[in-house]
Amino acid sequence: MWLTACSALAQQQLEPYQKVPGITGTITSIGSDTLAGMTTLWVEEFKRLYPSVNGQVQASGSSTAPPALTERTAQFGPMSRPMRNREIEAFENEHGYKPTALRVAIDAIGIFVHRDNPIQGLNFTQLDSIFSATLRCGSTEQIKTWSDLGLDYQWARRGIQMFGRNSVSGTYGYFKKHALCGGDFKNSVNEQPGSASVVQSVGSAINTIGYSGVGYQVSDVKLLPIAKQGNNYIEASQRNILTGEYPLSRYLYVYVNKHPLKPLRPIEREFIRFIFSAQGQALVAKDGYVAISPQIAQRELAKVGITD
Repeated sequence: MWLTACSALAQQQLEPYQKVPGITGTITSIGSDTLAGMTTLWVEEFKRLYPSVNGQVQASGSSTAPPALTERTAQFGPMSRPMRNREIEAFENEHGYKPTALRVAIDAIGIFVHRDNPIQGLNFTQLDSIFSATLRCGSTEQIKTWSDLGLDYQWARRGIQMFGRNSVSGTYGYFKKHALCGGDFKNSVNEQPGSASVVQSVGSAINTIGYSGVGYQVSDVKLLPIAKQGNNYIEASQRNILTGEYPLSRYLYVYVNKHPLKPLRPIEREFIRFIFSAQGQALVAKDGYVAISPQIAQRELAKVGITD
């Protein structure tokens, strides 16, 4: 329900998009799987507004965006994490200036278990004990079964089956940095190529756990509240994500190649204007994420020379 409220809020506070004449060409996006649904919604609606526009969305992971922008094989690079220094340097060596990062939405990584699992919540130390081989978050021993967490069910003695993203995903890197304190994953974590497949896998058996974007929740799984320490669990609600109280919330980005002394091409300018419009941010909420504020939208538009 809070996603519906968020969509309505975006429509009320952000400026509605107004068409301009003469927009033609192709939009090419290469990057994050987390942003795949959102980017596809943007492109499809933009094509509806401008029937002569073509659109291509390729979503193989955040790490594919920087080389695509650097090599000009894509105009837009969705990423669920900020670019790394070496990625920025490679772009700058090629173009003589840095890529521009636009904050387009707010996401949260959720911890999912099977819907019949009675666990009430988990903290970072416990997550580290479950997923990590290196135990950097204050853990002293690895958690291997749900009975290690105090559950007294016959199935709880079975080994915990873990699911997560693969290493090209920004979600993988974010979870590793924050929930595992920069440690390494266990080899037994089943890496999945997409966010949806993580959640679907968790719903397949009672002893499973996985991390993925909260927008991918389905009826077969339960989204757990999370605590940095102890049992002061924080739910992944709209308010908690917006305020940053939920400990695994983050911005999502679209990177663009914007020359500091040259304007954007018309099709690129209008697509960015659409992303930060009421319609564009309503699609953010429709895909399960949190729309950004009008104040952030104005700051991001100004980065690429788009002002009222």
